[in-house]
Amino acid sequence: MNSPENIRNVIRYLQKFKNALVVIYLDDKTLCSPLYSSHIRDIALLHEAGLKVVIVPGARQRIDDVLHDSKITWKYRENIRVTDGDAMPLIKMAAFDVSNAVMTSLAANGITAIIGNWVRARAKGVINGYDFGTAGEIDKLDAGAVRRVLDDGFIPIFPCIGWNAVGHPYNISSILLAQQVAVSLKADKLFFVMQDGGINSSRYVIPEEISLSEDGEVPAMDLEEVDLFLKMNPVVADEKLESERASAASLLRAAQEACRKGVTRTHIVDGSLDGVLPCEIFSDLGSGTMIYTSNYGKIRPMLQSDIPSVLAVMRPFVESGKLLERTEADLFARLSDFVVYELDGGVHACAALHLYEDGQAEIAAVAVDDAFAHMGIGPKLIDQLIKNAREKKVSSIFIMTTQAADWFEKLGFVPDSVDSLPQERRAIWTKERNSKVYRLSHQV
Repeated sequence: MNSPENIRNVIRYLQKFKNALVVIYLDDKTLCSPLYSSHIRDIALLHEAGLKVVIVPGARQRIDDVLHDSKITWKYRENIRVTDGDAMPLIKMAAFDVSNAVMTSLAANGITAIIGNWVRARAKGVINGYDFGTAGEIDKLDAGAVRRVLDDGFIPIFPCIGWNAVGHPYNISSILLAQQVAVSLKADKLFFVMQDGGINSSRYVIPEEISLSEDGEVPAMDLEEVDLFLKMNPVVADEKLESERASAASLLRAAQEACRKGVTRTHIVDGSLDGVLPCEIFSDLGSGTMIYTSNYGKIRPMLQSDIPSVLAVMRPFVESGKLLERTEADLFARLSDFVVYELDGGVHACAALHLYEDGQAEIAAVAVDDAFAHMGIGPKLIDQLIKNAREKKVSSIFIMTTQAADWFEKLGFVPDSVDSLPQERRAIWTKERNSKVYRLSHQV
């Protein structure tokens, strides 16, 4: 049974993303997977829920098959297909075959889609002496025409073909096309739906600065963390995982560049998971890896309207004995002491800084929604409260805990005695609860 908080989150996201524009890249393996029809149904539901959807289907496998059947050879260089000019009619045919298949699937779900030639392209040309043949680069997009299609209630589909000013076609990267479409249309979200999408510790070296989920997935990276990840996972010539690493690197760079140019968030999600698109859009943490700018999530003072959410975050910690129970009146009385962590309008963590007359300060009521524990929110809250305490010129900072001593020690707190507490705090300490005192080891 879904929790009330999960239902509230869905409603909140429905409000937030009504009329939002999302660009969805479906890789060729997802298009051929058993879950393909489910993904199309989900896209139709997103469209019917009021989101404006653009689709960029990958056609690599279909193009490979058509060229192979026609005994035409090709190469990949820098993850780009390189062929002679006689392959271009077949490439174009295969690309439009894939787009037509997607359009037909949407029609079966009652959704009208349009395939258009909205992409102006130019030849990639000769780079460092290497001729890229029929490969092209995006010159510009007719964003106005695409927006008119969206405003008319249709879903635009972009085949991986672009034309120059005189009508010469070029094969362009579907991933870069999706990125450019998202940037040009100022999309709210860009999705890369990949088989085995997401970044995990079983296949890559994960920098210590990047948090992991319990199953080893990287749920999110900011733009600086992407640079760090790519530095620690270079593409090495003749390496067995070269193609996988090269694909991941290209994908991450495309996601990173999209965010740098104004796309709010880019998501690399696993197409082998049913319902991955609506789960990613209508929940705080979906699956796969999200690339975001530094404004994702924030710590702010608690408002009176936050109190029900804060009590909900605290509840599991109260039930396990980690926190003392607090009422709505308790929180209201000390409203100015609390900070919360907000993500997309939802509160998912809290903590408080209580000041005492003798100059000491207590960090208390630290609680983080378990689904967000891997994001490093707890240490961020502690850092913020330590900063707040320093601004208030406190003499010392302490915490009291029954079950989180190891966690606080890792953050720089050391054991201290109950006798060191301010008189008013020592007066409410009880032997029954027997909370341990820890004090920040370095000078405030």
